[in-house]
Amino acid sequence: MSASERFDTVIAGGRVIDPAAGQDGVADVGIAEGRVVRVAPSLDRSRARTVFDAGGQIVTPGLVDLHTHIYWGVTYWGIEADPVAARSGVTTWLDVGSSGSYNFPGFRRYVSEASRVRVFALLNLSSIGLTAPTFELSNLDYCDVDLAAKMVESNRDLILGIKARIDGKTTRGTGLRPLELARELADRIDLPLMVHIGSGPPEIGDIVPLLRPGDILTHCFTGADHRILGTDRLIRSDVKALHDRGLILDIGHGTGSFNYEVAEAMLEQGILPDVISSDIHQLAVQGPMFDMPTTLSKFINLGMSLPDVIARATTRPAQVMRRPNLGTLQPGSVADVAVFSLEEGEYTFHDSQMNARVGRSRLVNTLTLVDGLPLPRVPERAPALWAELPEHQRRILQPDD
Repeated sequence: MSASERFDTVIAGGRVIDPAAGQDGVADVGIAEGRVVRVAPSLDRSRARTVFDAGGQIVTPGLVDLHTHIYWGVTYWGIEADPVAARSGVTTWLDVGSSGSYNFPGFRRYVSEASRVRVFALLNLSSIGLTAPTFELSNLDYCDVDLAAKMVESNRDLILGIKARIDGKTTRGTGLRPLELARELADRIDLPLMVHIGSGPPEIGDIVPLLRPGDILTHCFTGADHRILGTDRLIRSDVKALHDRGLILDIGHGTGSFNYEVAEAMLEQGILPDVISSDIHQLAVQGPMFDMPTTLSKFINLGMSLPDVIARATTRPAQVMRRPNLGTLQPGSVADVAVFSLEEGEYTFHDSQMNARVGRSRLVNTLTLVDGLPLPRVPERAPALWAELPEHQRRILQPDD
């Protein structure tokens, strides 16, 4: 350590888990001018303006959520990112398809540029984005590939790929044509394609051939009829072959897209999700997803190791986004940091169908820093007038309503 080295902040004495750096052990994190400058045991805390005592807690890079919806006030699904980030440790948010070509300029100005957290986007193939709950691909006139390509080329600093929801409600009679157009668009701009699956038509066997290595299959542990398990409870051979070649399996929990039966069968086969994401939105924050720490806790209690879980919410999604400088605490990186307590007790967690599992551990965020500065905890907006959970979830999560 240089005799002149000074820190704006030291996060002291926590168990630092940084999979990108191969770090897992008790250490201090020294921060100066918005960047991590040193991670080492027993930094000289007298050289820091501010010291946060993280003893007995978990210190990680700020979480990177690969599947979010944060276009508040413009779309059916959108929440505001900063208030949730402050209590959840998510410092990088990838909004997936909330904006299309007609409303992406507003997303850039009023969400990305106005937020303290880091905000990126996947552009929706549909030019109207997710203004309504669904149906955005039911009118092929909205699937303007040329306009979308122009929008991407003008915003490559923020647009990292293309999003298409391919299920019976969203396509509403247009079949595979929206996916074919999304494939054409992603290939033209040389960026990944994220495909949402749920229930057909079209069928999962028709969707998989249009995916490529590097694409993202979100809601990969859905319990609906696009599930990636065969009747023998083994992963479908076409999905496995493509996954072996680089298809990204992303959780995207949300309100309707995570099923314990599928998750348990996949983990029994040794197939872990590549990315654990929240699919956070107006309904999902009410449960059973709630937030990223809750979602990560479900996988800890399914038997995944804490470092494996943290990797799938930090370095792995950062790699998928082609932003390897995020999701790490390596010296020189931006000082986006999350601190968690790992509480022990008896906790009930639910999947989207409200199947319950009892767990013994849960992550609870205690501090979130962006560029080395704490995010203040402020009240979140009340749910939108239309944001009402499905009845099967409401009767368990909101029994007195």
